[in-house]
Amino acid sequence: MMADGVIGSVFRYCPKCGAAALRMTGGKLLRCGSCGCELYLNPAAAVAALIVDGRGQLLVTVRGKEPGKGKWDLPGGFVDPGESAEEALRREVREEVGLEVTAMQYLGSHPNTYEYMGVRYATLDMGFSCQVTDVSKAGARESDVEAVLFKARRDIDLDQFAFRSLARLVESYLAGGCA
Repeated sequence: MMADGVIGSVFRYCPKCGAAALRMTGGKLLRCGSCGCELYLNPAAAVAALIVDGRGQLLVTVRGKEPGKGKWDLPGGFVDPGESAEEALRREVREEVGLEVTAMQYLGSHPNTYEYMGVRYATLDMGFSCQVTDVSKAGARESDVEAVLFKARRDIDLDQFAFRSLARLVESYLAGGCA
């Protein structure tokens, strides 16, 4: 996934010695030919919340920014350094749709690529089934979220999701299984 040269062509300068000598060696390692510094390109952790209202409708957000502007998403985002997946999920749901997560159950994970400002990042997207405070109060709270929708099972179009990893989580969830 990362060996396609996107990272190697964007990052050329060694952060240790400053030489323009970084080269991809394998699928996830950048090595400086000058000082030997090694940078491992491990996936970034991300979380997604599957929230259902009292009528069984899935809470779906519409992306307000690239990548995937205008496509469907789930509340969630990247895990910050020093934060657990569960803490990140609670924070992201609060920031994006204004709800407090009261309980969660891990469903599974899927790899993803997230292209941002010309760089393709590898991510590992972890899905959680969530119970929240009054779901009827959900609304777009930040610019990443253009709108909040509630979709009945029959109206969920997996092709509308911005990221295949999230579509797979939703597909598995709707099938009654884990990812």
